[in-house]
Amino acid sequence: MFTGIIETIGTVESVVITGSNYTFQITSSITNELKVDQSVSHDGVCLTVEAINNSTYQVTAIAETIQKTNLQLWKPGTKVNIERCMVMNGRLDGHIVQGHVDCTATCVEKKDLAGSWEYRFVFPEQFAPLVIEKGSISVNGTSLTCFNITNNSFTVAIIPYTYHHTSIQQVQVNSVVNIEFDLLGKYVQRSIELRKN
Repeated sequence: MFTGIIETIGTVESVVITGSNYTFQITSSITNELKVDQSVSHDGVCLTVEAINNSTYQVTAIAETIQKTNLQLWKPGTKVNIERCMVMNGRLDGHIVQGHVDCTATCVEKKDLAGSWEYRFVFPEQFAPLVIEKGSISVNGTSLTCFNITNNSFTVAIIPYTYHHTSIQQVQVNSVVNIEFDLLGKYVQRSIELRKN
């Protein structure tokens, strides 16, 4: 379980594809604080630390993860948002993020507003019930608030701190990002669907 408040930015050092699995070597400023078998969010994807070697650690994504996320686009040099799982006696500064990506979205507009930034994303319309005006959404693992929503798009505003301390700065028009919709919204939608049957 995560909060969507990014701790640091990691860098993909290598990618090895074995069968349907992708194994990544990643460096980060918190590698020495990680432990093998620990769950860590990478651009919103929960992956397990498999090995640690100095400032580099290893994680592997299986076929299901590769199909639903943008991880197949990662290459050496890719910057990745990193967050360790939440401490239950701390503040929940963002929102509840599971690290289970629902789909990807594509950036269709980026505006520099001379002090802040706005990004507009298009996502699969089947997820429209899970996006609400001023609701929480996880974009590459970062807890953000969406607005100007339609059935297949939304906008987020980025403050300078978030822009400079996450990988959102490398997102451009046509970039593909990982999306996790709000957990509470998913429970509500499921409940409504069951009542219809």
